[in-house]
Amino acid sequence: MTQRKTLKRRVRARMEKTGERYTAARAHVVGEPAPERVPEPDLSGLASEDALVAATGRGWKEWFAVLDAWGADERKHREIARHVRSEHGVPGWWSQTVTVGYERARGLRAKHERPDGFSVSVSRTVAAPAERLYASFADEGQRDELVPGLVPRPSRARLVARFDRPSDGTRVVTSFEEKGAAKGTVHVQVDRLADAEAAERAKAEWRALLDRLKRLFES
Repeated sequence: MTQRKTLKRRVRARMEKTGERYTAARAHVVGEPAPERVPEPDLSGLASEDALVAATGRGWKEWFAVLDAWGADERKHREIARHVRSEHGVPGWWSQTVTVGYERARGLRAKHERPDGFSVSVSRTVAAPAERLYASFADEGQRDELVPGLVPRPSRARLVARFDRPSDGTRVVTSFEEKGAAKGTVHVQVDRLADAEAAERAKAEWRALLDRLKRLFES
Protein backbone atom coordinates (compact mmCIF):
# COMPACT_ATOMS: atom_id res chain seq x y z
CA MET A 1 0.00 0.00 0.00
CA THR A 2 2.87 2.39 0.87
CA GLN A 3 4.56 1.71 -2.49
CA ARG A 4 1.27 2.39 -4.30
CA LYS A 5 0.81 5.74 -2.56
CA THR A 6 4.41 6.70 -3.28
CA LEU A 7 3.92 5.88 -6.95
CA LYS A 8 0.78 8.01 -7.11
CA ARG A 9 2.56 10.94 -5.49
CA ARG A 10 5.33 10.70 -8.08
CA VAL A 11 2.77 10.52 -10.88
CA ARG A 12 0.92 13.60 -9.60
CA ALA A 13 4.19 15.50 -9.30
CA ARG A 14 4.99 14.73 -12.94
CA MET A 15 1.48 15.76 -14.01
CA GLU A 16 1.87 19.14 -12.32
CA LYS A 17 5.27 19.62 -13.96
CA THR A 18 4.47 18.43 -17.51
CA GLY A 19 0.68 18.81 -17.81
CA GLU A 20 0.39 15.18 -18.92
CA ARG A 21 -2.71 13.10 -18.31
CA TYR A 22 -2.61 10.55 -15.50
CA THR A 23 -2.01 7.48 -17.70
CA ALA A 24 0.85 9.07 -19.68
CA ALA A 25 2.54 10.43 -16.54
CA ARG A 26 2.29 7.08 -14.78
CA ALA A 27 3.77 5.29 -17.79
CA HIS A 28 6.83 7.56 -17.70
CA VAL A 29 7.23 7.15 -13.94
CA VAL A 30 7.22 3.35 -14.06
CA GLY A 31 9.43 3.28 -17.17
CA GLU A 32 6.82 2.06 -19.63
CA PRO A 33 6.28 3.59 -23.08
CA ALA A 34 3.43 6.07 -22.98
CA PRO A 35 0.37 5.02 -24.96
CA GLU A 36 -0.30 6.94 -28.15
CA ARG A 37 -3.93 7.47 -27.28
CA VAL A 38 -5.76 7.13 -23.99
CA PRO A 39 -9.32 5.85 -24.53
CA GLU A 40 -11.97 8.33 -23.50
CA PRO A 41 -13.86 7.24 -20.37
CA ASP A 42 -17.45 6.09 -20.71
CA LEU A 43 -19.50 8.99 -19.35
CA SER A 44 -22.80 7.98 -20.91
CA GLY A 45 -25.70 8.76 -18.64
CA LEU A 46 -23.89 11.67 -17.00
CA ALA A 47 -24.11 15.36 -17.76
CA SER A 48 -22.96 16.61 -21.15
CA GLU A 49 -19.80 18.69 -21.44
CA ASP A 50 -21.80 21.88 -22.13
CA ALA A 51 -24.14 21.32 -19.18
CA LEU A 52 -21.23 20.57 -16.85
CA VAL A 53 -19.33 23.73 -17.85
CA ALA A 54 -22.47 25.84 -17.46
CA ALA A 55 -23.18 24.46 -13.98
CA THR A 56 -19.65 24.12 -12.53
CA GLY A 57 -17.34 26.28 -14.65
CA ARG A 58 -15.23 23.30 -15.73
CA GLY A 59 -15.47 20.49 -18.29
CA TRP A 60 -14.78 16.81 -17.63
CA LYS A 61 -11.06 16.86 -18.53
CA GLU A 62 -10.41 19.86 -16.31
CA TRP A 63 -12.26 18.24 -13.40
CA PHE A 64 -10.26 15.03 -13.86
CA ALA A 65 -6.98 17.01 -13.71
CA VAL A 66 -8.08 19.00 -10.64
CA LEU A 67 -9.15 15.88 -8.75
CA ASP A 68 -6.06 13.89 -9.79
CA ALA A 69 -3.84 16.65 -8.42
CA TRP A 70 -5.79 16.61 -5.15
CA GLY A 71 -5.37 12.84 -4.84
CA ALA A 72 -9.01 11.85 -5.33
CA ASP A 73 -8.01 8.40 -6.58
CA GLU A 74 -7.06 7.56 -2.98
CA ARG A 75 -10.25 8.97 -1.42
CA LYS A 76 -13.71 7.61 -0.71
CA HIS A 77 -16.79 8.77 -2.62
CA ARG A 78 -18.08 10.98 0.19
CA GLU A 79 -14.71 12.68 0.62
CA ILE A 80 -14.51 13.55 -3.07
CA ALA A 81 -18.09 14.86 -3.22
CA ARG A 82 -17.54 16.94 -0.07
CA HIS A 83 -14.33 18.40 -1.51
CA VAL A 84 -16.01 19.33 -4.80
CA ARG A 85 -18.89 20.93 -2.92
CA SER A 86 -17.01 22.79 -0.17
CA GLU A 87 -13.72 23.68 -1.88
CA HIS A 88 -15.02 24.37 -5.39
CA GLY A 89 -18.52 25.67 -4.58
CA VAL A 90 -20.39 23.06 -6.63
CA PRO A 91 -24.00 22.38 -5.47
CA GLY A 92 -24.95 18.96 -4.14
CA TRP A 93 -26.46 17.32 -7.25
CA TRP A 94 -23.61 18.55 -9.45
CA SER A 95 -20.93 17.62 -6.91
CA GLN A 96 -22.26 14.06 -7.03
CA THR A 97 -22.24 14.13 -10.84
CA VAL A 98 -18.60 15.30 -10.92
CA THR A 99 -17.61 12.66 -8.35
CA VAL A 100 -19.29 9.77 -10.14
CA GLY A 101 -17.84 10.88 -13.49
CA TYR A 102 -14.35 11.00 -11.99
CA GLU A 103 -14.69 7.57 -10.39
CA ARG A 104 -15.88 6.05 -13.65
CA ALA A 105 -13.09 7.71 -15.63
CA ARG A 106 -10.46 6.35 -13.25
CA GLY A 107 -11.92 2.83 -13.16
CA LEU A 108 -13.03 3.13 -9.55
CA ARG A 109 -16.61 2.08 -10.29
CA ALA A 110 -18.79 0.53 -12.97
CA LYS A 111 -21.46 2.46 -14.84
CA HIS A 112 -24.24 3.44 -12.38
CA GLU A 113 -22.35 1.90 -9.44
CA ARG A 114 -22.17 3.69 -6.09
CA PRO A 115 -20.99 2.65 -2.62
CA ASP A 116 -24.47 1.49 -1.52
CA GLY A 117 -25.56 -0.14 -4.79
CA PHE A 118 -26.32 1.20 -8.23
CA SER A 119 -27.74 4.63 -8.96
CA VAL A 120 -29.18 6.51 -11.91
CA SER A 121 -30.00 10.15 -12.55
CA VAL A 122 -32.54 11.64 -14.95
CA SER A 123 -33.52 15.27 -15.58
CA ARG A 124 -36.03 17.20 -17.67
CA THR A 125 -36.53 20.90 -18.29
CA VAL A 126 -40.21 21.81 -18.25
CA ALA A 127 -42.08 24.98 -19.17
CA ALA A 128 -43.31 25.52 -15.60
CA PRO A 129 -41.89 27.28 -12.51
CA ALA A 130 -39.72 25.13 -10.24
CA GLU A 131 -42.14 25.69 -7.32
CA ARG A 132 -45.00 24.10 -9.28
CA LEU A 133 -42.82 21.18 -10.34
CA TYR A 134 -41.76 20.69 -6.73
CA ALA A 135 -45.42 20.64 -5.64
CA SER A 136 -46.11 17.79 -8.06
CA PHE A 137 -43.87 15.61 -5.88
CA ALA A 138 -44.28 17.26 -2.46
CA ASP A 139 -48.09 17.19 -2.54
CA GLU A 140 -49.34 13.66 -1.84
CA GLY A 141 -52.33 13.83 -4.17
CA GLN A 142 -50.34 15.09 -7.15
CA ARG A 143 -47.47 12.70 -6.44
CA ASP A 144 -49.69 9.61 -6.28
CA GLU A 145 -51.13 10.42 -9.69
CA LEU A 146 -47.65 10.53 -11.17
CA VAL A 147 -45.63 8.00 -9.11
CA PRO A 148 -47.66 6.00 -6.57
CA GLY A 149 -45.86 4.22 -3.76
CA LEU A 150 -43.32 6.86 -2.73
CA VAL A 151 -42.94 7.37 1.05
CA PRO A 152 -41.65 10.84 2.02
CA ARG A 153 -38.38 11.21 3.95
CA PRO A 154 -37.21 14.35 5.83
CA SER A 155 -35.59 17.05 3.72
CA ARG A 156 -34.50 20.49 4.90
CA ALA A 157 -33.21 21.79 1.58
CA ARG A 158 -35.39 24.12 -0.44
CA LEU A 159 -36.98 22.56 -3.53
CA VAL A 160 -35.75 19.08 -2.62
CA ALA A 161 -38.03 16.14 -1.87
CA ARG A 162 -36.73 12.74 -0.72
CA PHE A 163 -38.54 9.41 -0.72
CA ASP A 164 -38.29 5.71 0.03
CA ARG A 165 -39.87 3.31 -2.43
CA PRO A 166 -40.74 0.13 -0.50
CA SER A 167 -41.79 -1.80 -3.61
CA ASP A 168 -38.16 -2.11 -4.80
CA GLY A 169 -36.13 -0.87 -1.80
CA THR A 170 -34.80 2.19 -3.61
CA ARG A 171 -34.41 5.75 -2.42
CA VAL A 172 -35.41 8.66 -4.63
CA VAL A 173 -34.16 12.24 -4.40
CA THR A 174 -35.92 14.89 -6.47
CA SER A 175 -34.58 18.44 -6.78
CA PHE A 176 -35.95 21.37 -8.73
CA GLU A 177 -33.92 24.14 -10.34
CA GLU A 178 -35.21 27.52 -11.52
CA LYS A 179 -34.53 28.22 -15.19
CA GLY A 180 -36.49 31.43 -15.44
CA ALA A 181 -39.89 32.83 -14.47
CA ALA A 182 -41.79 30.05 -16.24
CA LYS A 183 -39.27 27.25 -16.65
CA GLY A 184 -37.66 24.75 -14.32
CA THR A 185 -35.58 21.58 -14.38
CA VAL A 186 -36.47 18.41 -12.49
CA HIS A 187 -33.53 16.26 -11.34
CA VAL A 188 -34.27 12.73 -10.13
CA GLN A 189 -31.69 10.44 -8.55
CA VAL A 190 -32.58 6.83 -7.74
CA ASP A 191 -30.24 5.05 -5.30
CA ARG A 192 -29.83 1.55 -3.85
CA LEU A 193 -30.62 -0.30 -7.05
CA ALA A 194 -29.63 -3.95 -6.91
CA ASP A 195 -27.49 -4.24 -10.06
CA ALA A 196 -26.73 -2.76 -13.48
CA GLU A 197 -29.83 -4.33 -15.04
CA ALA A 198 -32.08 -2.79 -12.37
CA ALA A 199 -30.37 0.54 -12.96
CA GLU A 200 -31.15 0.48 -16.68
CA ARG A 201 -34.80 -0.40 -15.96
CA ALA A 202 -35.09 2.42 -13.43
CA LYS A 203 -33.55 4.91 -15.84
CA ALA A 204 -36.06 4.00 -18.55
CA GLU A 205 -38.95 4.15 -16.07
CA TRP A 206 -38.05 7.59 -14.71
CA ARG A 207 -37.40 8.99 -18.16
CA ALA A 208 -40.95 7.96 -19.09
CA LEU A 209 -42.33 9.46 -15.87
CA LEU A 210 -40.62 12.79 -16.45
CA ASP A 211 -41.76 12.80 -20.06
CA ARG A 212 -45.30 12.36 -18.76
CA LEU A 213 -44.80 15.20 -16.24
CA LYS A 214 -43.53 17.44 -19.04
CA ARG A 215 -46.60 16.64 -21.19
CA LEU A 216 -48.95 17.36 -18.28
CA PHE A 217 -47.49 20.81 -17.68
CA GLU A 218 -46.99 21.77 -21.30
CA SER A 219 -50.18 20.42 -22.86
